[in-house]
Amino acid sequence: MSNFLSKIKHVIVKRHVYGWSSPFRVLPDLIVIGVVRSGTTSLYHYLSQHPSIIKSAYDELGYFDSNYDLGLNWYKSLFPTIFEKKKVEEKNGKFITYDVTPFYIYNEKTPQRIHQILPNSKLIVILRNPVDRSYSNYFLGNQEKKFEEIIANEKKILNKIDKNNIDEYYDFVHTSMLARGFYAEQLENWYKIFSKDQILIIQSEEFATETNKIMNNIFDFLELPHYDIPDNSKKNKIHYEPMKKETRRELIEYFRPYNEKLYSMINRNFDWEK
Repeated sequence: MSNFLSKIKHVIVKRHVYGWSSPFRVLPDLIVIGVVRSGTTSLYHYLSQHPSIIKSAYDELGYFDSNYDLGLNWYKSLFPTIFEKKKVEEKNGKFITYDVTPFYIYNEKTPQRIHQILPNSKLIVILRNPVDRSYSNYFLGNQEKKFEEIIANEKKILNKIDKNNIDEYYDFVHTSMLARGFYAEQLENWYKIFSKDQILIIQSEEFATETNKIMNNIFDFLELPHYDIPDNSKKNKIHYEPMKKETRRELIEYFRPYNEKLYSMINRNFDWEK
């Protein structure tokens, strides 16, 4: 069943028919909150290869964001049962399930919503060079306008938009090439609610080149034994022409102050300005 059809099934059918099973299902221990076009689809598939981890029905559940109105019973219906949990615990000693929704990081309302229900949950954020992330994001659309046209227009909007108007600004960020790369601004909202030891920051570029090493770092974070996943092939990968050199130089300078703020916040330097 395709991911799209799976989502339709769980939104329409499970909300009304399978919601009765929610008392027998568990909520996630781990939530991957971002970011779009950084490798979260791959991580969704990698995590469940560990013997102690079972995935949700599909990725990008969006409950704490766009699907909040569907209710907690709907959300729980997307996770394993208490019987599956017990079986895994008896065999492997520990059980974990998870939600991967990279749009969570952008919504200011999401951290508090998660904390109210899952205050002890662990969070993962994969961060990709915002220059490359924005360009990759562009190729998910229909490319009716040139990438450079879209960037120029977004800069004008960002100079005018009221960031204090949370709903208006979030509506813009949710589709923006540029604003999705303001990582420090986004993480601030999460650090106000969750402690830093609950949030694991992963560099997307390192995740792509040293997958098993990073996966074992994640398993350490989850207090699980190391495990070399058998399938670390890249998921949801798209191919496109390289970015124009002048555009790349322009965006490197544009994101420089945002990246410097991020490096200071997390006490790490990703060298994205090279």
